[in-house]
Amino acid sequence: MAGAGPPVPSCLLLGAAGGGKSLLARRLRQLSAAEAPAELGEPPATLPTVGTNLTDLRLPRRVTVREVGGCMGPIWHSYYGECSVLLVVVDAANPTQVSSSCVQLLSVLSAAPLSSVPVLVLFNKIDLPCYMSPWEMKSLFRMQDIVSCATQPITVLDTSARDGTGLAQVLQWLRATLTDPR
Repeated sequence: MAGAGPPVPSCLLLGAAGGGKSLLARRLRQLSAAEAPAELGEPPATLPTVGTNLTDLRLPRRVTVREVGGCMGPIWHSYYGECSVLLVVVDAANPTQVSSSCVQLLSVLSAAPLSSVPVLVLFNKIDLPCYMSPWEMKSLFRMQDIVSCATQPITVLDTSARDGTGLAQVLQWLRATLTDPR
C-alpha cells in the first residue's frame, strides 16, 4: 500500500502487580520526549493497571509500549503475537514476590511466539531501602542459567522508575534492539 510506512514496533511490558510498570512507562515516555536529559521531578501517582495501557515512545522512531496489568497474567499470552521486544519488570523490593515473578518469567520465555523476541528483565525499585542487591536477585532467579538456556537474547538491568536510575539504559537498549536487523 503506497504511503504506508513500516509498522510501529510494539514493546510488551509485563510483570507482577505492584512492580512499577505504569510508572516505568510514564518515565520512559517523559525521557524519550525530552530534547535534552530532563529532570524527572516527583513521580506521578499511579493506579494498578486493570487491562492494558498504551504509551508511545520516540526513539527517534515511534515505539508503542503495551503495559498489561499484573492481574492479567493468565491472559498475557493473548498479547504475544505482535510483540517486537519484551520488557519484564520485577519488584526487587518485594522478596515475597520473587518466586512467582521467576515462574512468570520462565512461562513467558517458554512461549513459542516469543522464542526469538529480545527480552529486557528489569529489577526495579532499587531505590528502596529494602531492595535485594543485584547479586541476590540474579542468584534467586538463577539468571545465569535462564540466560544460557533461553532461545531469545536476554539483558538484565537494575532500575528505579521512581528516581530514574537505569532508565536511560532502557531507552538505549530499546533503540539498539529495535534498529538492529534480525
